[in-house]
Amino acid sequence: MSTFARSKECNRVFIATFISAAFFWTLLLSVSPQLHARIHADSNRGDHTCAVTLITTGSYDHAAHPPLVRAPQPSVQFTKIAALSSTWVQPLFLSAHIFAHAPPARG
Repeated sequence: MSTFARSKECNRVFIATFISAAFFWTLLLSVSPQLHARIHADSNRGDHTCAVTLITTGSYDHAAHPPLVRAPQPSVQFTKIAALSSTWVQPLFLSAHIFAHAPPARG
């Protein structure tokens, strides 16, 4: 393995470790309001927004999500549905003579 490849791998490990540590630090601050207050003096205000408050609330938008299912709407019928009448149709396979084209039977 070349020196450049090892250097590149070390950079990836360092970046992954740093990002993981930052995320775990944010999680720690989100479960401990006292520690979050020591980091941010304005953490108790309603308009305070940081990564910790985003993780605590669970979303970027603080508005409630619209419901996925709406209330049923009554349907209005303006016309009558016509009564259906049945019609007999001769089956197609009876007139097609499918078995008339079979190979000859041994006998």
